[in-house]
Amino acid sequence: MSSKPFSSVWLREPRKSAAAPGRTREEIVAAAVKLLDEEGLQGLSMRKLGARLGAGATSLYWYVANKDELLELAYDQVWGEVVVPDPDEVGWRDAVSALAYGMRETILRHPWSADLIGRLPALGPNSMRVGDRIRRIFKAAGFRGLDVDFCGNTLTAYVFGMTIPEIAWLSSMGEEDIEQMRDAVRMAASAHPEMLESVDTLADGDPGTVRRMSFDFGLVSLLDGLERRRAS
Repeated sequence: MSSKPFSSVWLREPRKSAAAPGRTREEIVAAAVKLLDEEGLQGLSMRKLGARLGAGATSLYWYVANKDELLELAYDQVWGEVVVPDPDEVGWRDAVSALAYGMRETILRHPWSADLIGRLPALGPNSMRVGDRIRRIFKAAGFRGLDVDFCGNTLTAYVFGMTIPEIAWLSSMGEEDIEQMRDAVRMAASAHPEMLESVDTLADGDPGTVRRMSFDFGLVSLLDGLERRRAS
C-alpha cells in the first residue's frame, strides 16, 4: 500500500513576483486569513478568495498548488502574531507565561487555526521561530537534551488542550444558551452532590473570566511542576 508523498508549500521556492499575475503572495495570504476569520474553513474556496481579490481563481494557482498549500501559508501567518519574550530579560517563567497566553489568544482570534493543528505541517518561518524560541526558553531554564523538547511538548499540549475545546464550546454555544445549559446540567447532576456544587459555584462567575482563571491555574501548576523538576 503506497503512502501519499509528503509535500509542503515551504519545500519549494516561491515563484518570482515579477512574473506573477497581478497580486503578491502576501496580499493573497492576508485576504485568505481575513476570509477564514469571517467564515471559517468551510467558507474558504479559491473561487471566493479570487472574487475578493478581483482575480480569477486560476490566477491564485500561480502561488499555491492547492487549497492545503494556501492554508499552510495562512496558518503560518497567524503564528507570526505570537510574541515570545527573551528569557534573559524577563526570566524563563515569565517568558513561558507570555508565550502560553500569546498562543491561546492567537488561536482564539483565529478559531479556524485550531482545526489545522497537527493536520498541516508547521514548517513556515513563523512556526519555526516560535518553536526555536520555545527551545531557547527551556534551555535558559536549565533543561538539557530531550528534556528541552519534552518541556516544549508539554507546554504546547497544555495550551492546545485547554484552548481547542474552548473554541468548540464558543462555536456551538451562544451566550443566551448558557443558562439553559446550566439548568440541564443541574438536572443531570441532581444525584451527584459534588457535581451539583461545582455547577452552582461556576454559575456565579462570568464564563469568559472563569475560563481565563482555569487556564491561569493550570499554567501556574505546570510551571511549578517544571520548576521542581528543574531543581531536582
